[in-house]
Amino acid sequence: MSRPSFGNELLRGRLRIDLLDPLPDAGIDADAEAFLARLRAFCTDKVDGRLIERDDRIPDEVVEGLRDLGAFAIKLPREYGGLGLSGVCYHRALMIVSTAHSSIGELLGAHQAIGLIQPLWLFGTDDQKRELLPRCVREISAFALTEPDIGNDPFRMRTTATPTDDGGYRLDGVKLWTTNGTIAHLIVVMALVPPSESGPGGMSAFVVEADAPGVTVEHRSSFLGLRGLENGVVRLHGVRVPQSRRIGPEGQGLQVALAAQDTGRLSMPAVCAAAAKWSLKIAREWSGVRVQWDRPIGEHEAVAGKIAYIAATAFALEAMVEVSGRHADAGLLDTHTEAELAKLFASEQAWRVADELLQIRGGRGYETAESAAARGERGVPVEQLFRDLRVGRIFDGSSEALRVFVATDALADEEETPVEWSVPVTPPPGFGDLAGHLSFVAATGAELARHLADGRQRWGEAVAERQLFLGRVVDVAAELYAMTAACVYARALGGSAPELADAFCRQSRQRVAELRRRLRDDTDGDDVAFARRVLGGDFTWLEEGVLDASIEGPWIAEPAPGPATRPNLHRTIRR
Repeated sequence: MSRPSFGNELLRGRLRIDLLDPLPDAGIDADAEAFLARLRAFCTDKVDGRLIERDDRIPDEVVEGLRDLGAFAIKLPREYGGLGLSGVCYHRALMIVSTAHSSIGELLGAHQAIGLIQPLWLFGTDDQKRELLPRCVREISAFALTEPDIGNDPFRMRTTATPTDDGGYRLDGVKLWTTNGTIAHLIVVMALVPPSESGPGGMSAFVVEADAPGVTVEHRSSFLGLRGLENGVVRLHGVRVPQSRRIGPEGQGLQVALAAQDTGRLSMPAVCAAAAKWSLKIAREWSGVRVQWDRPIGEHEAVAGKIAYIAATAFALEAMVEVSGRHADAGLLDTHTEAELAKLFASEQAWRVADELLQIRGGRGYETAESAAARGERGVPVEQLFRDLRVGRIFDGSSEALRVFVATDALADEEETPVEWSVPVTPPPGFGDLAGHLSFVAATGAELARHLADGRQRWGEAVAERQLFLGRVVDVAAELYAMTAACVYARALGGSAPELADAFCRQSRQRVAELRRRLRDDTDGDDVAFARRVLGGDFTWLEEGVLDASIEGPWIAEPAPGPATRPNLHRTIRR
């Protein structure tokens, strides 16, 4: 990989449009088109989203049908039994299945993006690949990192992998919110190896058979949305794992986890783009037939503004997925930062899109699809979309954590921040009316670099703790990347696409203006001081006069060590 990251260059004040344009081919050949057509037909004919929503479970026959289609191994090379298709094809497949039902997208994404396939492909030995990758064509995998006392801080991990006399390991610990964990055949488990004479120890990655002695699914979790999600608590007690099932060297587990998430983070933007595209369809149809004050509601300015936002944002989200995905497939560009910016931006904007769609639909947006259908209307699952999308700002790195990750990488760059660009600010020919937006990106990117430089000078090393300031810098960078991706994608598509890109860029510039204002004028210091007083109990009187409906128990339940005391809820879907 010989070219730098567009996102990193942007945060250093350089608009490197040459890194994104021209856009690589999508890699959608005849095989990919045929697969996507089969997948679409299967989801249309065989997937009943209402049934999944009611039963809180994806039927086994749906999982089996997806296996038969090869949907569990879209990118896996054919030499291991996979389809060998592109990452862009995988993203488009996620867009299809997630609009059939959101939990199907999570099932496939958790298996292929952060489950066994990606870590093994990046860090596994040839023997491990030959043994385990063919199993991933039909067997389901999960990734177990989070623990009850761990959010985005893996250094608090308590699951241990103690070396045994036979050269293997004994795993002990409890993992929380393991997606696919309740039905997985194979689980990638992150655990701490104690340092010893034979090895450095540290966080390491292991492949565990879900039916191995000592592995227990103690609980299947339920959430605000994503009904049908197979997510639960997995206990490991005295689980024996041979050395041949460790992925990568001892102490490299965090690198395994982060590398697997680099391109895996594009799964969420693909789901968000699909949600926005569906939202646009529903908003357009409803706003044309719903009449208020003798006119369709879409002709009223208050609603028209929402429709314009949804349409422009849907285009930008698709552009980010396509541009990031195509460059990730080409392998010529470091897309680590772009994937983080895309996930951050897409999850935040898709949530707002769902909120605006619900507002356009009014009471019908708040009513369940089942209820509307029962009284004779078309059942449109807007409230389900609203619930399902909310987790996007939390899964795969919360928005707050991603802002810290991107800012930390930018601050770690010790090179003197440039005040000019390494390529001309004037965009290359071919962007037409969009050229002015790219000039705005260039100028604002340089301003961001100066803000970071000023922050270093003002706060020194403590700038890393200025999370509100850095968060705004990263939010601006995300908007700038979205604008650039929209322009590049519009140029590649032609037709009416530049109009969508122009509309998005005009809206984005308004959001950027507000973020830039708050970079110069904020209440951060006062707010932090005030929060300390709140935490100190100075205002507990404000909490009086209400009831607390919480179920009694500790805020964070520390799992007791030892064997499971609950029945094993793991269920195997036939292979």
